[in-house]
Amino acid sequence: MKQVKIRLSTKEADGFVIPLGPANLVAVMTDTGMVGCGAIDVAALDSFSYPAAKVRPAIGPSIHDTDDILTGIVKEANRAAMGRGIKNGMTGRQALERL
Repeated sequence: MKQVKIRLSTKEADGFVIPLGPANLVAVMTDTGMVGCGAIDVAALDSFSYPAAKVRPAIGPSIHDTDDILTGIVKEANRAAMGRGIKNGMTGRQALERL
């Protein structure tokens, strides 16, 4: 597993890349929520009132690292995340700035 610090405009977030054979499980977490790759179950996290969104890659076939999360496009956000202003179509970085 690889962990990196990501600087947002008002705080720091933690990025994680977990290799899973041919793919990576990738997520960036703030103190209040997370944005992750397509493998993240945002509906399940909503049952805990935990704001979460998943992104699709802006370019290429899949999310490989935390840079891809930041530039990726939100394709699904749970109710808790939408309550913080996260919407489909914004970038992962824009979503993280709201968490």
